[in-house]
Amino acid sequence: MGINSLLPYRLRNRRDATRHARAIEDILQTPPVIPRNDGLVLFSMIGTAVILPYLVAVKSLWNQLGRGRIVLLDDGTLTGRDKAVLARHCGDPEILAIRDVKLGPFPAGGTWERFLTILDRRQHEYWVQLNSDTVTMGPVPDILQAIASNRSFILLGDTEAGAAPLDLAQFRTTRYPDGPEEGHIQTRIESRLDLIPEAPRWHYIRGCSGFAGFAAGGQGRPLAASFMKAIEKLLGSEALSEWGTEQVASNFQISNDPNPVLLPYERYLNYWGEGWSKEAAFIHFVGTYRYHQDAYKRASRIAIDELKSSTGWLGQKGQ
Repeated sequence: MGINSLLPYRLRNRRDATRHARAIEDILQTPPVIPRNDGLVLFSMIGTAVILPYLVAVKSLWNQLGRGRIVLLDDGTLTGRDKAVLARHCGDPEILAIRDVKLGPFPAGGTWERFLTILDRRQHEYWVQLNSDTVTMGPVPDILQAIASNRSFILLGDTEAGAAPLDLAQFRTTRYPDGPEEGHIQTRIESRLDLIPEAPRWHYIRGCSGFAGFAAGGQGRPLAASFMKAIEKLLGSEALSEWGTEQVASNFQISNDPNPVLLPYERYLNYWGEGWSKEAAFIHFVGTYRYHQDAYKRASRIAIDELKSSTGWLGQKGQ
């Protein structure tokens, strides 16, 4: 057992995050995004701790899309210096304050403010929710097609997510054949979806809210509020504040949009400590595996090197 494994998780994570930031700091040497008011919004909730990873995430995606403008939700920690960096590299993006998001009956925290902002503002533009712990590695034609056809898209949770959203009862019997389970809030909710009265007409698929597309003109807060009330009846009001409920709500919202696009998992994936194929186009580096075996750093370095040498949208074509 190495000395690193003896450190508490939070200390290891903080140390690894610092090392990662140092390894990618030359993202500041890459060309800025040239925003376009073309009906597409790339949206993220960020803070001062993730400025550099966020720039890798948004620049690598924008380099493949070649379109859209950037909107940010400040988690309350962005400094004046941070905002100056963002203005230079992201085309002076619109920055919203988390305290200004009206919650109504929804809980605070757990990225609910991020989700609610999308629901409130998706009527006339296509909104893409992008986590800072993601890297775009190559062409993303599935996303471009989803945006062009105004269909929401979802990053699947794993290889067993399925081929299409199912009605709530079908989802529960397929994913949780033994009935209700305990543990993480996502498991507790998903394994009880068939108990919701609206189960026959509502749909669901297990996805990841770290990367999601919300078609313009789609449903807003009323559907999300109805689903939240159903969950509250099943598990109690305290469950709504647990980290992970927003992800379930995001999965649900997109599953009930018309004909959503399920991104093929072999090309758009979550990193769980295993390698990825050469076909991988987009990787979300989740949770405890984020810094595993320097995979996140390697992917980021590939993206940064591509940005430095690119003659694509972020470089000459974007000017």
